Amino acid sequence: MKRVLVTGASGSIGAAIAAHLAAVGHHVYLHANRRLDRAEALASEIRAHGGSAEALRFDITEATETAVALDAVLEAGPIQILVNNAGIHDDAVMPGMQPGQWSRVIDVSLNGFFNVTQPLLLPMIRTRWGRIITISSVSALMGNRGQANYAAAKAGLHGATRSLSLELASRGITVNTVAPGIIASPATDALFPKEAVARMVPMQRMGQPEEVADLVGFLASDRAGYISGQIISINGGMA
Repeated sequence: MKRVLVTGASGSIGAAIAAHLAAVGHHVYLHANRRLDRAEALASEIRAHGGSAEALRFDITEATETAVALDAVLEAGPIQILVNNAGIHDDAVMPGMQPGQWSRVIDVSLNGFFNVTQPLLLPMIRTRWGRIITISSVSALMGNRGQANYAAAKAGLHGATRSLSLELASRGITVNTVAPGIIASPATDALFPKEAVARMVPMQRMGQPEEVADLVGFLASDRAGYISGQIISINGGMA
């Protein structure tokens, strides 16, 4: 059993990833910030089905708060599988975007990645085995109107992934990014009617959170030990 941290585990994709990794036998920490109740409910459900999980809350944009929370987690041992899934949208076309909209999105996705990942690295390195998987977006690869902040934040993670993968390759640690397209959730169901999905996605459907979780589960496994520094799209054939 390896110890796993999934940030943003209260959302649809994060919850599916956490449930998958718990189902294959890992102990999973489900991180949330404003929606801790959802993470706690999922942790209880995982335990009820014989898995091992616990929820925790901290704000990944606050470096000190994050460090304190992670210190408590590390007292029980290193995290060997880290899934950086937390992120937010605050959409607006650039001419009308406020500085706070830009900085909030960058702060969660990009600064949050650093605040969570950096304190976990040395303990992970000492085990000579690790998996760091970051959830990005098709927006970072293709761009999207009204999402210059979100696309910039997620694209920054691509560069960090490739650089960190080089730093950790000799230590048995892989670093990859998964870039989902339109994935079903209450938010995307409201934003994308079926006709829009059919027009945008060659497979003419939304992806399911469980499909993203299956890919993350593979990347987190021993079978993916020779895959590192990659940005892997899962988007139904969107170019």
